[in-house]
Amino acid sequence: MPTTVSMPQLGETVTEGTVLRWMKQVGDSVALDEPIVEISTDKVDTEIPSPAAGVVAEILVDEGAAIEVGTAMAVIAGEGEEVSAAGPPPEQAAETPPPAPEAAAQEAAQEAVQEDEEAPPPPAEVKPPGGGAAAFFSPVVRKLAREHGIDPAAVEGTGRDGRVTRNDVLAYIERMNLQPLSEAPAAPPAVVPGAGPAAAAVAETAAEQVEEEETRKLSRLRVRIAANMVKSLQTAAHVWTSMEVDYLGVEKVRRAHRRAFAEREGFSLTYLPFIARAVMDALREFPVVNSTFDLEGRTAVFRRAVDLGIAVDLNQEGLVVATIKGADDLTLRVLARRIRDAADRARSGGLRPDDAARSTFTITNPGPYGSFMSAPVINIPNVAILSTDTVAKRPKVVTAPDGGDAIAVRPIGYLGLSWDHRAFDGSTAVLFLRRIKDNLETWDWEQHLI
Repeated sequence: MPTTVSMPQLGETVTEGTVLRWMKQVGDSVALDEPIVEISTDKVDTEIPSPAAGVVAEILVDEGAAIEVGTAMAVIAGEGEEVSAAGPPPEQAAETPPPAPEAAAQEAAQEAVQEDEEAPPPPAEVKPPGGGAAAFFSPVVRKLAREHGIDPAAVEGTGRDGRVTRNDVLAYIERMNLQPLSEAPAAPPAVVPGAGPAAAAVAETAAEQVEEEETRKLSRLRVRIAANMVKSLQTAAHVWTSMEVDYLGVEKVRRAHRRAFAEREGFSLTYLPFIARAVMDALREFPVVNSTFDLEGRTAVFRRAVDLGIAVDLNQEGLVVATIKGADDLTLRVLARRIRDAADRARSGGLRPDDAARSTFTITNPGPYGSFMSAPVINIPNVAILSTDTVAKRPKVVTAPDGGDAIAVRPIGYLGLSWDHRAFDGSTAVLFLRRIKDNLETWDWEQHLI
């Protein structure tokens, strides 16, 4: 029996998704649990595995379509089952058998003579490079080819039996430098012969503008980020507070354990796990910073656990916030592992929707890129987000052994807190940052690494 591939429930808060990319086309073989389609949600993009082995018999939803959970997306035919193909139904084909080669040639010649005076001759037929199965083009391939004004039969297929796939069409479009017909740039003004140097200068300027500009379609991730940032600024009453931190105690422990930690864990010991551990303690002391604010309902939800969001940069193409559940119960070493794992999975596309949802407090870490002070946008419904900026050697006034003042070179960094003034006030924000600062500067971090 054929198996229907339906839009699954990808997370507790996910009710719909957008078909991002079909990884298999009609007629392609697919194994059990092999990725067949990529779905985009408001959190992450997820590959959906096939629920059965067989052949893709039908694709029911086009790429770019928004569908709800439970919507049928495709049909998988089992081994030996009939696979739908393009062309007339079998019954119609049986009733009108193809003419013999000689008769077909005569009939074509007569039609050519009759139509010669009525219309210009059609373009020479381009046979599909792959032949056979390649003569069938999926709806996705036909739509993409139509949008760019190309004949899909002119594209060399790399799919099974020479079938033309969506990637084949995209490669052809890129190779030929084609644009969608609806988005083709307007041609520069033509120079009228004899119009003089002024007209030529205008045309030359227009041509230069076309060459110096490039219009690119926004990625789904960038659109999501833009919408979320605007919503945050329209919702929360943003205020920013910062505080200087002396990382000398942290740096001594990092230097002492750097090599052993890397050999044991497989990655470097950075400042971020130390900061995250200090933040967990501060959130226990100031639970309102770990809350959710609801003005319309006149309520505030205080979370007993901390689900820590970590903002991960995706090679400058966007940010995704990976969530570490129950981070307040984790040790420094385990926090370091979870943060590293979340970042790796985010960059490799391995995050599930629930892995990027329901954070209660967020940390963003632009420090490795050299930032001095940052004022990030709140990741709503959180009421605050902490920015960890670069730690660098800077002069600082310290107390000398004799009680006097002295200048010392210390590893100094700044913590920036963007917070929602609807949820709490400046005194809470400053005291919260002060608690993090005191933890980082005074804790016995050697014991936290055990």
